Amino acid sequence: MSKTITMNIRMDEDTRRKLKEFSGQVGIPATSLVNASIKQMLRNQQVILSTKLEPTPYLEKIIKEAEADYAAGKNITTTHTDEETISFLRSL
Repeated sequence: MSKTITMNIRMDEDTRRKLKEFSGQVGIPATSLVNASIKQMLRNQQVILSTKLEPTPYLEKIIKEAEADYAAGKNITTTHTDEETISFLRSL
């Protein structure tokens, strides 16, 4: 097990409050979020400072397949009641 150290960082109160609130929402301590971010930067040798969400190449592929299936009427099931939906799902 590696030895841990304490590192102090400066940030404004509003950022600190938002980080604490966010870490509570996702259920991960703020320290763990910061450590994970640093490790990811070191592993990838890049810094990403964006909040824009982009799908992974795999997700893009699945979305295209689903759109093609929908356009072709393939792999589409329509139900009109809760009972029909439950019955269909149980039949899978």
